[in-house]
Amino acid sequence: MEIPIFQIDAFTGKVFGGNPAAVCPLKKWLDDSLMQSIALENNLSETAFFVREERDYRIRWFTPVAEVDLCGHATLATAFVIFNYLDTSVKEVSFNSNSGLLKVSHSDDGLLSMDFPSLPPTPCKPPDALLQGLGKERVETLRSEDYMAVFSEPDDVLRLKPDMMMLSKLDLRGVIVTSKGKEVDFVARFFAPKYGIPEDPVTGSAYCTLIPYWAKRLEKSKLHAHQLSQRGGELFCEDLKGRVKISGNAVLYSKGSIYI
Repeated sequence: MEIPIFQIDAFTGKVFGGNPAAVCPLKKWLDDSLMQSIALENNLSETAFFVREERDYRIRWFTPVAEVDLCGHATLATAFVIFNYLDTSVKEVSFNSNSGLLKVSHSDDGLLSMDFPSLPPTPCKPPDALLQGLGKERVETLRSEDYMAVFSEPDDVLRLKPDMMMLSKLDLRGVIVTSKGKEVDFVARFFAPKYGIPEDPVTGSAYCTLIPYWAKRLEKSKLHAHQLSQRGGELFCEDLKGRVKISGNAVLYSKGSIYI
C-alpha cells in the first residue's frame, strides 16, 4: 500500500518555523491502529488524515500516542495541501470532524483562515498538579478544554520551565500559559505531555480559548498573537462571537509516499 504524505510547517512563512504537521490524503479510511502507528512513526505533534465525502472532507488527527478531537495547525496544513496540490480551483474547504464543521479559506496573499468554534474559559481553582507543574505565581487560572494560566508579563511565559511529569497527571488535555503582549496583543505557550507533546510549537486549537478571553479583556475583536515556542509562530485572530477566526501562513517542507 502506498499513501501520499506531505509535511507542512503551519503558522509560519518559512521552513523550520511554526508547527510541522504531517498530512495524509486517503481514498478510504485505514484501521485506527494503522493510523496511530503512522502518527507514531512520523513523530510529529500531529498527523492529519482526511477522506473526501461528496463536496466536503472528513478529517481526523493523531498525536504519536492518541487521537484528538480538534487540532488547528494540522487543519491549516491539510487545507494548504488541498489548495496547492489537490484542488487549486477552490478558495474554501469544509471539514467534518469530531468537533463539528470546520472551514478554511485562503486569500490571494497566501494567508489561510480557519473558522473554528469558540471555547471561552471559565475561572477555576487550580489543581495541585498544575500548581506544582508550573510553579511560578499566576495572575489567574481558568479552564475550557485545557487549563489556562494567565501571567503578568511575556517574560514570565517565555522563561517558564514546567515539570512535565506533574502536568501529565492533569485531567484535561493540556495547559495554555499566556500573558498580554508588548509587540503583539498577547503571547502564549502550550503543553500537552499526556498526549506525547511536552511543548507544542504552535497550537491552533488553543486559540479557540485564547481569542474570546483576550478579546473580552482587551476590548477588541481583532488580535495579533505570537506563540513563544522555540520554533515560534504568528497568528492573526478574530473573535466572531460564538466562532473564532484563526489565520496564518503555511509552507511545504516535504512530500512523498508511505509504503506499508
